[in-house]
Amino acid sequence: MISSEDAAVRKRDIEDRLRQEQETLSFIRESLEKSDQLTKNMVSILSSFESRLMQLENSIIPVHKQTENLQRLQDNVDKTLSCLDHVISYYHVAKDTEKIIKEGPAGRLEEYLSCMAKIQKAVEYFQDNNPDSPELNRVKFLFEKGKESLESEFRNLLTRNSKPVPSVVILDLIAGDDDIETTDEMTLEHLPENILQDLICISGWLVEYGRNLDFMNVYYQIRSNQLDRSIRGLKEHFRKNSSSSGILYSPAMQNKRKDTPSKKAIKRPVFIPGTIRKAQNLLKQYSQLDGKKGVSNLAPTEGKEDIMDSEIDSYIHCISAFVKLVQSEYQLLTDIIPEHHQKRTFDSLIQEALDSLMVEGENIVSTARRAIMRHDYSAVLTIFPILKHLKLMKQEFDQVLQGTAASTKNKLPVLITSMETTGAKALEEFADSIKNDPDKEYNMPKDGTVHELTSNAILFLQQLLDFQETASAMLASQEIGTSSSSYNSEFNRRLLSNYICKILGNLQLNLHSKAKVYEDGALGAVFLLNNFNYILKSLEKSELIQLVAVSQKHPDKAYRSHIEEQLQTYQRSWLKVTTPLTEGNLPAFQPGTKLKDKERQAIKDRFKAFNDGLEELCKIQKSWAIPDKEQRDTIRRAQKENVTVAYRAFWQRYSNVPFTKNVEKYMKYKVEQVEEMIEKLFDTSA
Repeated sequence: MISSEDAAVRKRDIEDRLRQEQETLSFIRESLEKSDQLTKNMVSILSSFESRLMQLENSIIPVHKQTENLQRLQDNVDKTLSCLDHVISYYHVAKDTEKIIKEGPAGRLEEYLSCMAKIQKAVEYFQDNNPDSPELNRVKFLFEKGKESLESEFRNLLTRNSKPVPSVVILDLIAGDDDIETTDEMTLEHLPENILQDLICISGWLVEYGRNLDFMNVYYQIRSNQLDRSIRGLKEHFRKNSSSSGILYSPAMQNKRKDTPSKKAIKRPVFIPGTIRKAQNLLKQYSQLDGKKGVSNLAPTEGKEDIMDSEIDSYIHCISAFVKLVQSEYQLLTDIIPEHHQKRTFDSLIQEALDSLMVEGENIVSTARRAIMRHDYSAVLTIFPILKHLKLMKQEFDQVLQGTAASTKNKLPVLITSMETTGAKALEEFADSIKNDPDKEYNMPKDGTVHELTSNAILFLQQLLDFQETASAMLASQEIGTSSSSYNSEFNRRLLSNYICKILGNLQLNLHSKAKVYEDGALGAVFLLNNFNYILKSLEKSELIQLVAVSQKHPDKAYRSHIEEQLQTYQRSWLKVTTPLTEGNLPAFQPGTKLKDKERQAIKDRFKAFNDGLEELCKIQKSWAIPDKEQRDTIRRAQKENVTVAYRAFWQRYSNVPFTKNVEKYMKYKVEQVEEMIEKLFDTSA
């Protein structure tokens, strides 16, 4: 049971708690009242602010709109003023640019083009907006004046800075592809870089704004003249400095060459100065016989031959120079001339130089034709090196002329065809001339040595070895009227082989005919032997034997057979010496018996016939000639063997027979003396 004290304590605690709760409740009520009051005050404030804000907005919006309108008006005014300034500036263009336009673009091209751009815009403005304005005529005049000045500046820059390429530079350029090992390709700088850039700027402006292409005509005329002058300068260089010692090059290239081996077969000029002169000296000896001497009456002087060498050498180098210079010109042209005008301008640019080379080539052909009409077939040798070089250069020629007119492209093929036709005609007529060379006594060597016709014909054929492809193509061009390019190399080689065989066949026929001129058949045999031996040795020492073998099997055996045949004919001439020594009709006798007078006389006659025949033949044949030492020694040995064997037997048989009291008269020569006499055959100095 709870005590009264505890109950009282609990009561007091409860009362205290109740009181505290009441106080808290009272505080909460007061707080709520204050919050309500504050809320009411805030709502009132916000309502007032909203009202004021609406009032402010209603006041500001009209002002903003008015300000915006004013700003737009201001912008319109500024734009109008700007347009007015722009329009007014067109009226000032003529005045502002007139001085610069009249002074010209020299030295200030960029500023000048800027002025021209202003004038161009002014012209366009007045044409569109005020075509009746007097200012239009004024700016038009300035524009035309400026365009003329630009065209004049283009011409002046090109004229002042275009120079012919020096000859030594051209020769270096030609040689640079093949003889000099260089890391960079050799190029030509026709114009200084700053001048080139000015020309490019002027060209671009004239094409875009000038609407006048006359400057392109100016360009090709000036550059064409320089191209032609460069080639003519090279010709003059050769005319002054050419020599027979070798092809001319610049001093710079000669110095480089000293320790620099050739990289590959030369593709540059193939002509070696002096070879034509050497061949012509020999060939003209039998061209066009005049009936009085065994040489041509057309043989040129040494000075003329040197000139001919120089002209051929010069022409070949000019062809190579043309290709290199034209390649360089095309590179320059592509920088300055607009693309769609380049090919036409290039075609016009090269015409003068190309026509000059083609005319010179035709003149060479015409000269050769006239010489051939005079039966001077050596003239064909001037065509060979040129034609060979033209064919080597044809591919480069075609590449360079790509895009030009068909008539331009056809000029070189026409010249090549003309040379091939002329050369083929000369070759054929030369073969006929070998066959028809006259059989005249004055034209025959008195000692039976090699005839000029033989030596010169062989020399001519040896010259062909340097131009086998060219000569083959000439002959092929005449086959059924078809271009030689349609035949393969084997066919062309066979054609050349047939031609050489034809020459040798005609020569053989003519030699047989000439041999009949000799009254002494033995001398005729020696003559044929010498000539056939010379032909055989010449064939064997050169590539001619391989060429002949293409059409004729074992040509060496055929000539050795001919030589042997003539040797036997010659040896028959000695029968008059050996026949008296044979057994036939000799008197029979017994040792110790006395010979009859008839028998003694027969022996005397045999010795006398031998002595007379030996002396006669040795005297006559001593003056004959067999130039080949090996052949000469062989014939002597054979004759010594044939004669001395028979003579020794005859001598031994009758040396102890008393057929005469005057033994020395009939037995004049001992065997050793006979050998010595035969050893002196074909030797006028013995």
